Amino acid sequence: MAVHRQPGTVLTDHTFSVPLDHRDPAGEHIEVYAREVVATGREHDELPWLLYLQGGPGGRSPRPVGRDSWLRRALDDYRVLLLDQRGTGRSAPANRQTLPRRGDVAAQAAYLAHFRADSIIADCELIRRQLLGEEGRWSVLGQSFGGFCSLTYLSFAPQGLREVFITGGLAGLDRDAGQVYRAAYPRVERKNRRHYERYPEDIATARAVTEHLREREVRLPNGGLLTPAAFQSLGMLLGRGSGSHTLHYLLEDAFLRGPGGRELSDAFLADVHNHLSFAGNPLYAVLHESIYGQRSVSTRGTGWSAAAVRAEFPRFDADAALSGGEPVLFTGEMIYPWMFTTDPALEPLREVAHALAEREEWPDLYDVGQLGRNEVPVAAAVYHDDMYVDTAHSLETAASVRGLRTWVTDEFEHDGLHVSDGRVLDRLIRLARGEA
Repeated sequence: MAVHRQPGTVLTDHTFSVPLDHRDPAGEHIEVYAREVVATGREHDELPWLLYLQGGPGGRSPRPVGRDSWLRRALDDYRVLLLDQRGTGRSAPANRQTLPRRGDVAAQAAYLAHFRADSIIADCELIRRQLLGEEGRWSVLGQSFGGFCSLTYLSFAPQGLREVFITGGLAGLDRDAGQVYRAAYPRVERKNRRHYERYPEDIATARAVTEHLREREVRLPNGGLLTPAAFQSLGMLLGRGSGSHTLHYLLEDAFLRGPGGRELSDAFLADVHNHLSFAGNPLYAVLHESIYGQRSVSTRGTGWSAAAVRAEFPRFDADAALSGGEPVLFTGEMIYPWMFTTDPALEPLREVAHALAEREEWPDLYDVGQLGRNEVPVAAAVYHDDMYVDTAHSLETAASVRGLRTWVTDEFEHDGLHVSDGRVLDRLIRLARGEA
């Protein structure tokens, strides 16, 4: 195991061999990576463990430098394990380069069907037993999709849990993908309205960029095609604390005047590429709607629900907005089929993404009965009007988990855990312990 020292922390690398399919422990195994972080001088102390589950799907664990972000608070009490969930980071990465080794499209889709929350939590339980022993229990911190995974953990393996902290990640237990996006579009429209109220000059700029993209082919630095729909997907930024400001500054540099007249600047296109490319987390796009698939909720596939539901919200039609003199609305975290034709990191995965969208048999991810009998202390931060996770769905779920204590706040957006310098985590720790 490699050990590294940073200012105020000691980092230790861990790798674990886990079954690809936990129902077949003697079958194929994959390697999963995790990084242990402990405060300098406490390496040999008997500290409780805190497992961190990253948002996503498809997001690798943080790569910390010292006691940054929420680690500042966590390392006061815990030895932290930053898990690269299977398919991400250093844990059997799944992307356009590695997946072809699995075989044809059907084989790739069958492989990726083992990369949802149920398999991630089975990995966690195997890792817990190796690190803490059969009777050891640890705490879990789940951010966004990591919070979804935490609910799966509480459903199927609560015996491994000491306490659970969830930030922006209380999934609707019985909501299918269509219901999720039907609730999401109005939230995204509200975020657009607030952005344009803050920066009214962006209305004209966004319209001008959209018109420019309708009239000519524009390529990003990675060769990806920037279409009006791709430009609209920059609205992903609007769910973050500083996202509206980031979007404004991006639009501020959109145009310059070249030899042939007004054109989109290289700086703008480089920034757009950095925000839109899925090269670093392709599973976010490939598996995004699959995280809502459950046999008890729907026997149909998720079927590109965000695209299907969008037709119910015509204000997101960029052509109609231009012809009607209306602001062009940005979309949110929705994943659309066209993304697999415009992004070079996703294009080779187009057929497997379609196969997963059509897959009809998804195991359940939550046990409502077990959650209703829950005995593990749970505290959850629910962000008021969270753009990514519906607040009403979150509160419905909170009421279904016995003993769960919620903190509903508009002090932060969805990324509150990361930008609060430990304050969100501190509040949840005190809430779970009955101190707040």
